[in-house]
Amino acid sequence: MKRHLLFLLVIWAVVGRVTSGWANSILIPMDDQQANHLKAYGIAYKVLKDDQEVDWLLNYRGGSFLIKQTSAFETECRVRGVSFEVLSDAKAASLRQQLADPDLNMNVVTLQKAAKIIVYSPIKVSPSEFENTDAVLLVLTYAEIPYEVVYDEEILKGELPKYDWLHLHHEDFTGQYGRNLHRQSLADIKAQEDIAKKYGFAKVSQMKLAVAKAIKEFCAGGGYLFAMCSGAETFDIALAAEGVDIVGSSYDGDGVDPDAQSKLDFSKSVAFENFTLEGDNGYRGYSTFSDINSTGGRGYDQPGGFFELFNFSAKWDVIPAMLTQNHESIIKEFMGQTTAFRKSAVKPSVLVMGEGKTSHRYLYGELGRGQWTFYGGHDPESVRGGGFRNPTDLNLHPHSPGYRLILNNVLFPSARKKKRKT
Repeated sequence: MKRHLLFLLVIWAVVGRVTSGWANSILIPMDDQQANHLKAYGIAYKVLKDDQEVDWLLNYRGGSFLIKQTSAFETECRVRGVSFEVLSDAKAASLRQQLADPDLNMNVVTLQKAAKIIVYSPIKVSPSEFENTDAVLLVLTYAEIPYEVVYDEEILKGELPKYDWLHLHHEDFTGQYGRNLHRQSLADIKAQEDIAKKYGFAKVSQMKLAVAKAIKEFCAGGGYLFAMCSGAETFDIALAAEGVDIVGSSYDGDGVDPDAQSKLDFSKSVAFENFTLEGDNGYRGYSTFSDINSTGGRGYDQPGGFFELFNFSAKWDVIPAMLTQNHESIIKEFMGQTTAFRKSAVKPSVLVMGEGKTSHRYLYGELGRGQWTFYGGHDPESVRGGGFRNPTDLNLHPHSPGYRLILNNVLFPSARKKKRKT
């Protein structure tokens, strides 16, 4: 009896080893077979947070993920409603070999460490109801990816180097409070004025410039910057207008420098050049900031078309290939205070990753040792008439290709960075 029991234990041990060898990888598909694309990114981030690696399979089934198989990760996928497949050692090795084929536009990029994520937002210091609709805050929360919130004071105190990834949404770095009271409340404005006074700035515009310069320095030092909507536009305007008063009297009590336009220094901006500033329409007008915005003058315009993601080489243009992974290449356009970027205002050095018929929507660039991405529009699933203060319920949009672009950027800093060849 004892010999029989011992024999069974040995057999079970052998079978256990064989079974674990047959099934030690989890494939998280990102094509149409995925039940929840957005939460899949949260699984990938959690694996990285647990000090495990994630293989990002570029251009394979919509940019799928391959991770080490554990019962904990399987449970996490089930709990979050994320589709997965269990692969044997042999099948996982065969898949990697397939993606290495030089004739296929596919690749494997290993993600190694979870990025420390922060969001620059006035919710740190004021009610800021408008921030309730910030697409990045919404999708990070939905995907269950942890983040911290900072605002002007933390940046002025030099805290940015503690983090890897910084997001700016619809902030106004020119000190014009979004150019209308629909964007920022009186409480939001007072909070900014109080910080400016505390740090010895005579105007909010001067404080915002200092913040913008610190963010640019963070990026040049190796950080990753992701900006959307007017955050991208006003960041560059503020940098180009350093030392020039471009703020009208309705915002700070004194007038604009009459020669402001001719004094702009486009060598200081990151993505845009040769743009023309908009006039001062006061607090309550739906005014845009400049003609960087391709829908300038129409405020929260509702475009009715689509924009297209470019197809990059997964082996040679690895960075843009990562940032454009998706199960759809044609994406519905969406509105914003800065809806899209006028093509002639984009610097030649900038890489365009997505564009519509008349504008660029999705841009990438390198600055010093860091990288940045600018993404036009406010909310990839916004609906005209629903009210811009109404947050999108991402439970209704788990497959959103527009939101996937945001999450591509969240994972990007975890990769071994490679320079583009072209």
